[in-house]
Amino acid sequence: MSQQSTQTFRVAVIPVTGFQQNCSLVYDTVSKRGAVVDPGGDVEMIMEAIGKMGLTIEKILLTHGHIDHAGGAAELREKLGVTIEGPHEADKYLLDNLPQSGARYGMLTAREVTPDRWLKDGDEVEVAGFRFAIIHAPGHSPGSVVFFNAANRFALMGDVLFQGSIGRTDLPGGSHETLLDSIEEKVLPLGDDVVFLPGHGNASSIGDERQSNPFLRR
Repeated sequence: MSQQSTQTFRVAVIPVTGFQQNCSLVYDTVSKRGAVVDPGGDVEMIMEAIGKMGLTIEKILLTHGHIDHAGGAAELREKLGVTIEGPHEADKYLLDNLPQSGARYGMLTAREVTPDRWLKDGDEVEVAGFRFAIIHAPGHSPGSVVFFNAANRFALMGDVLFQGSIGRTDLPGGSHETLLDSIEEKVLPLGDDVVFLPGHGNASSIGDERQSNPFLRR
């Protein structure tokens, strides 16, 4: 299938839960088809946004298995009747324990979830004709993945890299050195012109982070 026109590619951000996690809708403005990325919770709010925008959701994508990114995935899959793709299988233990994680943060509707497709480095995911290369970038969690759309020079970063910061590595399965390796060996080489949406906070570019992010200076 040929790549969709880059002029019709859009991303809408829906901050969800007390974590203010950047759940996003990635879609084509012509066909109105798209995907939900990282539905961490507030499923009714996500459904309302989908309805207001008139989108047909094809699938749910997960960058990793933490509660603030995946807490609403099982419920949303049921409501939409779509598949879940991602993250890497190394995050299975996190997805299996979402109810326990949710209980610690008062997110009592969180349910464990098993993706319909685990992703690995080098895989490809398609959303409304837009192709995303999968980059396995462990460190924040063992199974974190980045979704990279080369045609639009855009990446869904999850909690790997932020504007001015990097993902926390003090949670079980986290590793500061592994995360820095992932960023320096897999993320930065994507190119300075690549704009990315992180899991929290503002979008940025790889070039800006290469120049000013203090955590990238080893």
